[in-house]
Amino acid sequence: MAPVTRIMVEATANAPVAKVWKTWNTPSDIMQWNTADPSWHTPSSENDLRVGGKFKNRMEAKDGSFCFDFEGIYDKVELHKEITYIMPDGRKATTLFTAQNGKTDIKTTFDAETENDPEFQKQGWQAILDNFAKYVESTNL
Repeated sequence: MAPVTRIMVEATANAPVAKVWKTWNTPSDIMQWNTADPSWHTPSSENDLRVGGKFKNRMEAKDGSFCFDFEGIYDKVELHKEITYIMPDGRKATTLFTAQNGKTDIKTTFDAETENDPEFQKQGWQAILDNFAKYVESTNL
């Protein structure tokens, strides 16, 4: 078995960690920011944020040409600090939230899948994280 490629993406949101955490985990918000490209969207989102809980985000091309469910089961949830989950294929992802003077650093490390080039995967996950930062900064929650 080939070694797992781990990829890390990060961003800083100009928002307090409590707002970042809430926006990251609220399905109605997830549906607004969870896209790597303007031609895609997330028309539905479910999130049971607890150890053993599941999430499922429906990712679809707006033209209907492709869709998939991005899902996982949480194995660590530490309020305002860390979320770790395992995807159905056994890959793992961890997101760390670090409060810094009213801003929040967000760092996600994930196991790459084997179908797409790791750099392509990194670009996609980074674009989603960048969209999240822009969204959380623009909302008055």
